[in-house]
Amino acid sequence: MAAQSFLSESVLGWSIFSIVLLAILAFCWIYIRKFQSRQESEVVSTITAICALAIALITSALLPVDIFLVSFMKHPNGTYKEWAANNETREQIENTVLHGYYTLYSIILFCVFLWIPFVYFYYEEQDDDNMNKCSQVKNALKYTVGFAIVCVVLLLIGTRQVIGVWIHHCVELMKGEYGLPALAFSISSLTLIGMLAVITYTAYGMSVMPLNLIKGTRSVMYERLENTEDIDDVEHQIERLKSKCQDGRPLSSRDRHNLQELESKLQVLQRRGRHLEIAERNCCTKVGSALRPIKILLGIVFILVALLFIIALFISNLDKALHSAGISSGFIIFGTNLTNPLNELLLVLQPVFPLDYILITVITMYFVFTSMAGIRNMGIWFFWIRLYKIRPKRTRPQALLFLCMILLLIVLHTSYMIYSLAPQYVMYGSQKYLIPSGNTTTDTTRTCDADAPEDQCTMTRTYLFLHKFWFFSTIYYFGNWAFIGAFLIGLVVSCCRGKKSVIEGEVEADDSDISDDEYVH
Repeated sequence: MAAQSFLSESVLGWSIFSIVLLAILAFCWIYIRKFQSRQESEVVSTITAICALAIALITSALLPVDIFLVSFMKHPNGTYKEWAANNETREQIENTVLHGYYTLYSIILFCVFLWIPFVYFYYEEQDDDNMNKCSQVKNALKYTVGFAIVCVVLLLIGTRQVIGVWIHHCVELMKGEYGLPALAFSISSLTLIGMLAVITYTAYGMSVMPLNLIKGTRSVMYERLENTEDIDDVEHQIERLKSKCQDGRPLSSRDRHNLQELESKLQVLQRRGRHLEIAERNCCTKVGSALRPIKILLGIVFILVALLFIIALFISNLDKALHSAGISSGFIIFGTNLTNPLNELLLVLQPVFPLDYILITVITMYFVFTSMAGIRNMGIWFFWIRLYKIRPKRTRPQALLFLCMILLLIVLHTSYMIYSLAPQYVMYGSQKYLIPSGNTTTDTTRTCDADAPEDQCTMTRTYLFLHKFWFFSTIYYFGNWAFIGAFLIGLVVSCCRGKKSVIEGEVEADDSDISDDEYVH
């Protein structure tokens, strides 16, 4: 009977997994095709971007699955289900989840260090018309190996002091039940880069996405009128400069320079006018105007959710600062000492299946999509230099590869962010355990926490993986404070900015992309 129940639940689980996987692949294909340049689309880079984005989404979905599995082993009354009563069965499921983490994280390492750089360099080599395919592959491999070596050297240099001081402690931890030391340490090191990406892009995306929905876009008619006035003004200035040479005298170097700038500006304004004309006739613009109240409502909901996350993150960090052993322990605490609103909300939703799982899934996806919004609004930067812009139907293949690489790095750090938001729930999910009563026949049911017996509550593999190296936990702790600061700065910047143009990103004078040719719908 227990075996049949477990089999039927397994079939249901695999069916849901297959549907979710198909939905993820469909979304990735639509998203990449939406932003991909029509003039520069290339099969290999397109497939790579779609697969990398799918891997990022699948990996981010592993945390809710981990929490669901440890919770699904027990009944609401705190007793184990028949199929999970055996320790070997529970251990097998836990190891499967752990291997899933290592597998997906290994794929991310492969994509970040080898596959995406190879495709990037291969596409760059296509600019040379005199080079055959074999030479392109050889050069791409050469540059990819060089890139990997540089990354490894930088990683070793950056962690040299860490390895020298804490190597013994780390090795002892890695010899335990949850091995694979080299892979675990590499993933934890790469997660630090993901933390920087989260601070840069996710924090900004959480502020800019809701406010863009609330503020909306400028009126198309007003923009066209303003653009027409600008065209008339520039044409008048050009005519005034050209009138200086009507008597045969050549223009001065300064006037020639000004004339070239004005002619370039006029071309941009004329192209902008054509794009505005197309946007005014576009059905999507009219539908967007009709759905304006819904966008405002969604924006208000998203900004409230973002503020809830920031408050929960602040309380969690404050709890660690007040009740942990400090830097030497990685600011690790067991359980919660301060009331965390998000953690309490998840615990309150536990009795109503499956609301808590839906909420933790929504939280995970929210982090991913706000990260995508942040990258889309900021573009791809290398320190103070903007390399690429992310624009609908105009994004170069290299930019899409960078976008997917950044998302893969962000996903590595997402689990720790969600643990910081709801530590108790991420540790044990909705598990309960029984406390024997002294003088009654009924036992008391209690939610699993740090004080629960080890054999009565199963920790998620996420928690055990996150706290393998206390040194990284210390860096993550300070990274959370930086995330809060970046969000507040992004919120102020987003509030001060005006409404976006209805053709935002379609026509820009300082484009670094070559995918800015005119298109006709």
